[in-house]
Amino acid sequence: MTKNNTSPDQERWAGTVPVEDTALAVTDTGGPGLPVVYLNGQFATQGYWRRTLAELGTGWRHITYDERARGKSKRSADYSFEAAVRDVDAVLAARAVDRALVVGWSYGAVVAAHWAARNPERAVGAVLVDGAFPHDWLDEAMEQRIRKLFRRMGWFMPLLRPTGLAPRMTPDEQANSNIELGKLSRERELGPVLDGITVPVRYVVASGTSFGSRGDEQERIRASLDAVTARRPNFRSVKVDSNHGSILRKDFRAVADAVREVAALDRSPSR
Repeated sequence: MTKNNTSPDQERWAGTVPVEDTALAVTDTGGPGLPVVYLNGQFATQGYWRRTLAELGTGWRHITYDERARGKSKRSADYSFEAAVRDVDAVLAARAVDRALVVGWSYGAVVAAHWAARNPERAVGAVLVDGAFPHDWLDEAMEQRIRKLFRRMGWFMPLLRPTGLAPRMTPDEQANSNIELGKLSRERELGPVLDGITVPVRYVVASGTSFGSRGDEQERIRASLDAVTARRPNFRSVKVDSNHGSILRKDFRAVADAVREVAALDRSPSR
């Protein structure tokens, strides 16, 4: 494992990072270890990573944060995917980190893939947890299903917000974010992004269903990864037993192992 670009006396820090019209709640464990930035599921919070962080231990510099309107972060006028990618850069800049290993779950896996493809000199590698599968799962019927689902959930979401378990977003904003993800996940969109990643990539793939999926829909989406790993020698994947929603809770050791494997492949000069 190479040294990072910060001094060994970098202390643990938790606070807010101003970004555009919002402020993101960020936690940085500090220390001299390799920086690892964790990118959350679409409406999740940084707390979902606690088991992975505990499994990896103190030899790493763990950086987690809540996305816009999630957890303790402030609301915004922009919940677009591009804003999510910009926020990775904003958080790393605020914490004076030049290079990092990115780990993303679900929506965060797609963000991590785009960031790694756009920043080949800054990305140590990427661990993509049950996300970033290039598959055309969004059609008009699915779009309507998504909108209906979030409208139906709209009445009780405000009740969950004080607990941090629901975003401070309207049903339409949540639906639009999910629909945008579907468009970005199409093979013609995501395929070239994945092909453009030159650093090591490890997928940790769940089994069974995900929230809102039916039958074998999610497994068919995951099967699209086979073509990617067949043509990209820097890509590997491991399949685990837990489903999409429980993977960070039940298979955190597999995620931690993937982080270790990617970090061990970093051959960059010490920074």
